[in-house]
Amino acid sequence: MSKVNFLVLFSVFLLTCYSFNSKVDTEFVQRQLKLAEKQLTLLLTESEKVKRIPRTITTEGKMHWTDQNFDWTEGFFPGACWYLYDFSKDEAWKEAAERFQSQFESHKNYTNNHDLGFVFNSSYGNGYRLTGNESFKQVMITAGDSLITRFNRNVGCIQSWETDTGWQAERGWKFPVIIDNMMNLELLFELSKITGDNKYKNVAIAHANATMKNHFRQDYSSYHLVDYDPETGKVRSKQTAQGYSDESSWARGQAWGLYGYTVCYRYTKDQSYLQQAENIAKYIIENPSIPKDGIPYWDYNAENIPNEPRDVSAAAITASALIELDNYSKNSYSQFIDIILTALASDDYTATIGDNNNFILKHSVGSIPHNAEIDVPLIYADYYYLEALLRKLKIFKDGDHN
Repeated sequence: MSKVNFLVLFSVFLLTCYSFNSKVDTEFVQRQLKLAEKQLTLLLTESEKVKRIPRTITTEGKMHWTDQNFDWTEGFFPGACWYLYDFSKDEAWKEAAERFQSQFESHKNYTNNHDLGFVFNSSYGNGYRLTGNESFKQVMITAGDSLITRFNRNVGCIQSWETDTGWQAERGWKFPVIIDNMMNLELLFELSKITGDNKYKNVAIAHANATMKNHFRQDYSSYHLVDYDPETGKVRSKQTAQGYSDESSWARGQAWGLYGYTVCYRYTKDQSYLQQAENIAKYIIENPSIPKDGIPYWDYNAENIPNEPRDVSAAAITASALIELDNYSKNSYSQFIDIILTALASDDYTATIGDNNNFILKHSVGSIPHNAEIDVPLIYADYYYLEALLRKLKIFKDGDHN
């Protein structure tokens, strides 16, 4: 089948399967960003009162703040502030981002957690991009140096979790690597770009290649976790920690993979990464369990679909990744992107100003197997939603509709 015929059929598929009415234009995007700014202004006010970083809400509907010792989500609220500064140019958002990210600056030295990329790229990384502040760059470098201490040459990956404490210790893993770890590579790629030192990029490429080889099934669904032997590099097992089952496809995991390989292509222009991202996108878009509004259930193979929780965080991450991928790929993802963005902006998923404990989006899922953060707002859903809207706005301003 020729490329042209494939694209025609792909477009027909989308039109047939998704009859969702959407009109995403400059006015739509700006309206959603302004509403988001109003909502997060209220969240900022509450956060300033206690000088804590918001994460989600409890089952009783009370605010749940990040763990001050370390929390993988701690970078997303200052990151959201940076995005609103980027949009509005209001110095108050810049000042807020700086205040809140300073709370965890010392975590740049942590070597017992792989989430330093998540934490410091979303906060200090955005800050450096928007301000050029050299002190932010130095924080990023230190965090990157800490992160690559977790790289094992035998495995070719960065270790995700420690195996000697908590519930992870009960699983018998030796060198667990989760698909989420693909999101930590952006910091490493960016550090090689801004420092000229390829040690960061080399680790990122090795990790991406090993993950591509071992995490994905033939249909490009992803295992959540692969456990390796750190001495031989051999795969010991393939499992899940947050999905429905070891052989299921956890929705946010698919989004992490899509986003991660799109980022890998951005920095390397390696066609294998572009093809990987395209194949993951195809798996998501053509999945028989995807609802017509594009907001996935928390796992594509969950037992009681359609009576399963949706995961808005997975949808927001997917939308943001697809907007970038759409700029690189000969395939067009614009219709599916608009379907997701229209859904997220609807009353079904966007909270009324002042409701939802002042988070923007409703109905995300943290981890159903751990009975944690089910059908609640999550700060990273808001972060990636803002990112998606800003990416879409840039396309309209640049006049590039692919």
